[in-house]
Amino acid sequence: MAGEVVEILSADDLRRTVTRLASQVVEKARDALDTLVLLGIHTRGVPLAKLLGQQVEQLEGVSLPIGELDITFYRDDLDRIGPRTPRQTLIPVDLSGRIVVLVDDVIFSGRTIRSALNAVHDYGRPSAIWLLVLIDRGHRELPIHPDFTGKVLPTARDEVVKVLLQGIDQRDGVELWKPY
Repeated sequence: MAGEVVEILSADDLRRTVTRLASQVVEKARDALDTLVLLGIHTRGVPLAKLLGQQVEQLEGVSLPIGELDITFYRDDLDRIGPRTPRQTLIPVDLSGRIVVLVDDVIFSGRTIRSALNAVHDYGRPSAIWLLVLIDRGHRELPIHPDFTGKVLPTARDEVVKVLLQGIDQRDGVELWKPY
């Protein structure tokens, strides 16, 4: 994609943001930390969930179950985005009665989260589902709003937000790609 690339979060900014988000989750959960489950939505939600889990463990000494959620077969937009290769869903515990924290990198239209909500209910009936996103770029098509947001980043529809994570992209950061 030709255009201007703007750094939104450096690697240090991303680390600080994840630490803040972990603190917010701990604060909201209070005495219910033992019921929390972090579920990362493939692709970049998974390593973000793992980073959050590490931060919660550093802050509270509690090791949270961390799972991976693939929503390919729950999407309503495959005709628009093209075929996808499904990933493995790994749910480490029964979700019934748990507080599930859905973790994703960017929220845009809300359709990914709607699909994730449908998928979660195939694995149990949580007592609550909280949504944590690194970047909220607006343009919602569905009435879905994150409980925890790393950064609100108003964007134009034709701009692209790229979250870069060490395990996938060999570096950490967030960039905004603006077309010429």
